[in-house]
Amino acid sequence: MKEAAERLNTSERFPRRLIEERRITFVHVGRNVRIPEAALDAFIAAGVVPAITLDGYEGGRAA
Repeated sequence: MKEAAERLNTSERFPRRLIEERRITFVHVGRNVRIPEAALDAFIAAGVVPAITLDGYEGGRAA
């Protein structure tokens, strides 16, 4: 949990909540819970919002 929290730049509670809510893939190893690095990569990639380009922008509000 500590390494996942550091990678996500959050507290350790956040990855635990992701697991509890089944929002991220995890693996039980005995009594321990592990989050595969690929699952963290996928979670981060799913949250990426592309930048707005200014091609064809004529002014006014963007959203």
